[in-house]
Amino acid sequence: MLTAAISQPHTQVRAAADKVLFYGLLVLLAWLPLPLGSNRPWSLAIMQIAVLSLSLVWLVQYLRGRVGVSAVFLKAWPLLVPLALLLLWVSMQSWPLPLPLLELLSPNAFAVHSAANSYPSLSLNPQATREATTNTLCYLLIFCLTLLLVTNRKRLKQLLLVIVFSGLFQAAYGSLMTLTGLEYGFFYEKYTYLGVATGTFVNRNHLAGYLEMSLALGIGLMLGEMVTRSAINWRDSARRLLRSLLGTKIMIRLALAIMVIGLVLTHSRMGNSAFFSSLLICGLLYLIARRRVTRGSMIFFGSLLLVDLLIVGNFFGVEKVVDRLQGTTTTEQRVDVTRDSLAIVSDYPLAGIGAGSYYSVYPQYSSSGIRTYYDHAHNDYVEFAAEFGLVGFVLLGLIVVLALKSSLTALFKRRDKLMQGLAFASTMGILALMIHSSVDFNLQVPANAALFMVLLALAVMSEHFERGSK
Repeated sequence: MLTAAISQPHTQVRAAADKVLFYGLLVLLAWLPLPLGSNRPWSLAIMQIAVLSLSLVWLVQYLRGRVGVSAVFLKAWPLLVPLALLLLWVSMQSWPLPLPLLELLSPNAFAVHSAANSYPSLSLNPQATREATTNTLCYLLIFCLTLLLVTNRKRLKQLLLVIVFSGLFQAAYGSLMTLTGLEYGFFYEKYTYLGVATGTFVNRNHLAGYLEMSLALGIGLMLGEMVTRSAINWRDSARRLLRSLLGTKIMIRLALAIMVIGLVLTHSRMGNSAFFSSLLICGLLYLIARRRVTRGSMIFFGSLLLVDLLIVGNFFGVEKVVDRLQGTTTTEQRVDVTRDSLAIVSDYPLAGIGAGSYYSVYPQYSSSGIRTYYDHAHNDYVEFAAEFGLVGFVLLGLIVVLALKSSLTALFKRRDKLMQGLAFASTMGILALMIHSSVDFNLQVPANAALFMVLLALAVMSEHFERGSK
C-alpha cells in the first residue's frame, strides 16, 4: 500500500513532465514555418534556442528520473549512428588541421589557406560552418525529440494533426492573399512572387515543399483511420457515413483539398510534379502492400487524383502550372548555376568546401552570363555534395535510404492500419521532397528541413512502434 501510494505521485510527475515537453515540441513545429520558414537569422536563432532548450530540459528531467528513453528511440540506432557521424563531420570541417593532413584531405583547401595565410581548416568559411554545425545539431535533436516524446498512438495522431493544420493554415493564407490581391507575407507587403501563393514563406517553392510533406502526412492519417471491412447492412453504412461527416476525417479531407489548392496556386512546377508523382507511386505501393484493393481505398485515391487535380486544380489555375512546365527549357539560369556548382564538387571532392560555405565560394565559379546573386545552388544534391564532400554526402544518402527502408518494411509487413498509413506518409513525403530537391533548396530552409527530420523519425516509428501503445 505504502509503495503504491509513493509511486503514484512519482508516475504523475513523470507523465506531467513528459507531456509538457511533448506540447512544447508541437508548438515549435507549428511555429517554424510562420516567420518566413525560419529562414532569417532572428527566426533561425529562435528555432535554435527553442530546440536546445527543449533538449536540455528533457536531459535534466531524464537525470531526475521524470522522463525515459522510448523503445522506438533505442531501435532507431541505425539512423542515429550516421546522424551523429554527420554532425561530427560537419563540426570537423571547421577544426584547425595540421597542414600535411589538410593537404592530404583537400589539396585545394590547403592551397587557398596557404595563399591567404588563413585558418587551416577543410572549410573555406569556418564561421559559416560553425553556424551550420549548430543547425545540424538542432535537426538531429528534433529527430531525437520526436522519437522520445511521441510515445503512444494518441500523441502520434496529435503530432500529425498539428502538422496537417499547419499546412492548412499556410495553404489557406497563401491562397487568400493571392485570390484577394492583398499580397502580404509575414507582417510585410510582398514585393516578390506576386500573383502566386507563398504563405508566410518568402519563396513559393518552399511553401510547395512544406505542403508536399504536410499533404503526405494528412493522407497517411486518413489511410490510418480508414475502415477496411465491408458494411454489414444499410444501418451500418449510415452509421459510418454520419461518423465520417461529424468526425475529424471530413475535416482532414477538406484540409487536404485546401492544401492542394494552395499547392496549385504556388505555380511551382516541380512542387506539383513531385506531389502528384509521389502520390501515384506510393498509392500503387500501398494497394500492392494491402494485397487487396478495397472500394474505400480506390475511392479515396481516386478523389485525390481526379477531384483535386482535375476539378479543384483546374478551377484554381493548374493550367498555369502546366504552361510553366511546357515552357521549361534547359537554358534556365539555374541549370547554369548547377553546372558551375559541379565544378566546386570536382575541385573539393572528398571533404567539400565546408557546410554553409556555398554562398561565399560560388561567386568564384559563377559563369560570366550570370548576374543574379545565388546563395544556394537550387539543387540540394549538388549543394550538399559541394559543401559536405563525398564523406558527408554518403552519410546523408545513407540516412535517407535507411529511413525509406524502415517505412517500406512497415508498409509491406505491418498489418496495423495506423502504422501502414504512417509508413505511406513518410515514404511519400520523403520521396516528394527528394524529387523536388533536384531543382530547389528546400532542405536549406529550416522549417522544411525540420519537418523532413520529423518524417525520418516517423519512418522509423512506422516500423517499430508497438501496437499495444494507446
